[in-house]
Amino acid sequence: MNRTVAVIGHGMVGHRFVEALRTRDIDSQWRVVVIGEETDAAYDRVGLSSYVGAWDRSALALPGNDYAGDDNVQVVLGRRVTGIDRDARVVRLDDGHTVSYDALVLATGSYAFVPPVPGHDTVGCHVYRTLDDLDAIRVDADAALAANPDTTPVGLVVGGGLLGLEAANALRQMGLRPHVVEVNPRLMPQQIDPAGGEHLARMIGELGIDISLSSGTKAITPGASGVAVTLADDTVVDAALLVFAAGVRPRDELGRDAGLAMAERGGVLTDLSGVTSDPAIYAIGEVAAVEGRCYGLVGPGYATAEVVADRLLDGTAEFPGADTSTKLKLLGVDVASFGDAHGETPGALNVVVSDPINGTYAKLVLSDDASTLLGGVLVGDAGSYGLLRPLVGSSLPGDPVALISPASGDAPALGVGALGDDAQICSCNDVSKGTLCAAIENGACDVAELKKCTGAGTSCGSCVPLLSQILADSGVEQSTALCEHFSASRAELFELVRASGIRTFTGLVERFGTGTGCDICKPTVASILASTSSDHILDGEQASLQDSNDHFLANIQRNGTYSVVPRVPGGDISADQLILIGEIARDFGLYTKITGGQRIDMFGATVDQLPEIWKRLVDGGMESGQAYGKSLRTVKSCAGSDWCRYGQQDSVQLAIDLELRYRGLRSPHKIKMGVSGCARECAEARGKDIGVIATESGWNLYVGGNGGMTPRHAQLLAGDLDTETLVRYIDRYLMYYIRTADRLQRTAAWMETVDGGLDHVKAVVVDDSLGLAADFEADMARHVSGYQCEWKGVLDDPDKLARFTSFVNAPGVPDPTISFGESHGRKVPVLLGQPTVRSPR
Repeated sequence: MNRTVAVIGHGMVGHRFVEALRTRDIDSQWRVVVIGEETDAAYDRVGLSSYVGAWDRSALALPGNDYAGDDNVQVVLGRRVTGIDRDARVVRLDDGHTVSYDALVLATGSYAFVPPVPGHDTVGCHVYRTLDDLDAIRVDADAALAANPDTTPVGLVVGGGLLGLEAANALRQMGLRPHVVEVNPRLMPQQIDPAGGEHLARMIGELGIDISLSSGTKAITPGASGVAVTLADDTVVDAALLVFAAGVRPRDELGRDAGLAMAERGGVLTDLSGVTSDPAIYAIGEVAAVEGRCYGLVGPGYATAEVVADRLLDGTAEFPGADTSTKLKLLGVDVASFGDAHGETPGALNVVVSDPINGTYAKLVLSDDASTLLGGVLVGDAGSYGLLRPLVGSSLPGDPVALISPASGDAPALGVGALGDDAQICSCNDVSKGTLCAAIENGACDVAELKKCTGAGTSCGSCVPLLSQILADSGVEQSTALCEHFSASRAELFELVRASGIRTFTGLVERFGTGTGCDICKPTVASILASTSSDHILDGEQASLQDSNDHFLANIQRNGTYSVVPRVPGGDISADQLILIGEIARDFGLYTKITGGQRIDMFGATVDQLPEIWKRLVDGGMESGQAYGKSLRTVKSCAGSDWCRYGQQDSVQLAIDLELRYRGLRSPHKIKMGVSGCARECAEARGKDIGVIATESGWNLYVGGNGGMTPRHAQLLAGDLDTETLVRYIDRYLMYYIRTADRLQRTAAWMETVDGGLDHVKAVVVDDSLGLAADFEADMARHVSGYQCEWKGVLDDPDKLARFTSFVNAPGVPDPTISFGESHGRKVPVLLGQPTVRSPR
């Protein structure tokens, strides 16, 4: 041990360098001194947002960051390096101490860029970079909430990139209403194209987050709520606090002051070996400008750390290039980009599938001969990201349109089998499929073991689903855990709720889970709680768990307005009710349309108008149609035996009875039913989750159909049933589905996963093979007796009514961004050129 390497910076990349060097330095040629400016040892900065809510610093600590038991590593925390004496090979610390070195590694990372806006240093302005930053934001957020108990204070975020959206998510978790300001005309401009940005802005706007695009900040001054922020269009936003998330810049001041060569756009210039203009000094991570380019992602940073560790031990490693792929899942929205996402390769071809109705956008960038995948963008559904990204530079295993069109019956089987052993599965840690398969052969039998022995999935985590697929492809049985916070499956969690009697998410995660929850488990638990009681979904803690539409008991539309759909059981409606709907539509200027489920949809209501509209409907004897919920939507019927000369049974009355029985029943996904009065099938019952078709002697019951992304015909469960038996079987079928299906799983997909398929379901429902029929029927009886209209529940509760204002700080003020036009004689939303997306609360 005759040489010392000093490492300035103890972040993720600095820690990775120390680990790599100590693992390889079997002869202990180097003694390591790590100097960190923060008081915390290396932690997971990629997962910084997970700190919000838990507020547990230890949960983010990187494994082994204290190097316990390694006498060759010394860690100095809470000390800032003030200068480098290259001639003496010494670094000076702010407490007067010095550290001598034989080799010096700069791992200083980057700092949050703060635009030079007048007033940028006003009290209440923050950056989003460290644990201390989040603690400071939390203090201001808590103070704002305490001072405004009846409103939701605004938290303004400057920057709409990856970091800005993370910051917006954190502010929302803290209880604020985020408002994101982005100078570019789209969100995440570095990662996704204009069309993908349009989809992303719409989806995030639908979540109640204000977004101002092609905008910036002109001035910041103290305001009534905290800070008053003047935007580029002179709009003034009164916010509780402001977070700058407008990008990062390399922390290169030490190298600059020491006279090292700098890159044109900042960063300490290095060659492919990580060495700077001083042969004794190296730079890694975000501060390193490798051949002039800085990389702001952890994967390239880890690669530079590995290279320098190898070089210090006389190796010949060079920087292999960087995978700049990114995947974001925040606010319930999937976004991913990989490879040449912007199609900058000469002659590149773009294959695009855009589905604004279902909120998905997918683009593949191909070579000029359409044979090689160059990159892509996925918004709304990034499920194929893990498999497409490793295929960059390779031939596609089928028609590119089919690969990104989930509804296509010609879609090839895109699975891990399409990837070669050299395919890079984890770009952060450079782990190939072959390495993972070898680990499985050596005994790794679950994701945790794979992560431990290969390092895959231990950084950003986007490759974790692919690890599960590789395990399954290798014949290893997989976990059915709902998410990282609950090891139980949805079905198991359902039973835990029933058995424990716990009625809050907090209580459930404290007893049966870990952490603070996510966008998977929170709405799942909300659905389970609603399925097992008749409590209002906006009561107490449940309100914060709901999906976006359930927050306001209405369907949000593309321009931030809502549609109102009153229940019309079985399509049966009186003249007075028709007149009432017409009067409401006229008085509020709403567009009306008859839906495919025999109801009338009224479009264009603002959030503050919803209670007024509901009151008139409720006073007129109508109720919520729950078109917004994962629950029963409609029971469609034909004319039935009363009017139709072919009708064999009274399908209209049965449809009414079924809809009134199952209204409000929360389930893993939406449920649709149909009742046809004869085999002519005018109600299209066999395209429904539950279909009933009249026969001469009763009813045939069909189950497991749907008209979704992959349409399926329902299958016959039982025939020639009397009405009482029919209803009893439907009760059992629905409760069996609700108890055992996965989250967001339609009945058709659920039945395909049930062992034994239709035969098993028939045994359970008809023959009571599990002995649960009485339980199923009792659960349904409880639901029927406890049903209450959710709209009326809001109207009767002043606290719930307070949620329904367009702008909490200016109730009654119309949203200036909502506008309408006309197309083919119909009222339509106008998106005002889409420079700004705003949604109520």
